[in-house]
Amino acid sequence: MANTDKPRGLTPVRHLNGNPWNGACEKFHIAASYGTALFVGDPVAHAGTAHTDGTPQIQAAGASGTPIGVIVGFEVDGSNLEQLYNPASTAGYAYVCVAPDVIYEIQEDGDVGTAGYGLNADCVATAGDTATGRSRYELDSSTAATTNLMLRILGLVKKPDNEVGTNSKLEVMINDHRLRSTTGV
Repeated sequence: MANTDKPRGLTPVRHLNGNPWNGACEKFHIAASYGTALFVGDPVAHAGTAHTDGTPQIQAAGASGTPIGVIVGFEVDGSNLEQLYNPASTAGYAYVCVAPDVIYEIQEDGDVGTAGYGLNADCVATAGDTATGRSRYELDSSTAATTNLMLRILGLVKKPDNEVGTNSKLEVMINDHRLRSTTGV
């Protein structure tokens, strides 16, 4: 049975020590001058500035940047309660999972196969889904290598509807995380 093609970005699952991810996150600001929409599941990086209230600002980490973490939610906009993402050029606040030891689930765009487990890879950055508010980032299967890339592939997500092959869901860690230093495999 073929895997469903449904990219959702990075979804926190658990910590490396086996403890479940408990929803812990930190609040970051998105500047009105930032011209890219952000979605739940997007990896983000520090923008190098802070809001006037002292909250650090973030921007998309891109396909191969150095993330501080992954967006897990947004502060509610009282003027638009149905909005599930942060539109381009719109100020807002995002909640970000910043723990460097969190394991995430992500869909791959191709098939790294079991030989790719333990390797590193970058992401394919694709515009998010404005209807669901979810990211469409995927693991870029063609970049799987021993060099220092954004994600470390840990293995297949063990679910009945997931198998090794195109569009499989993989467990990964942010290899190139802003809060820790790593090199290679």
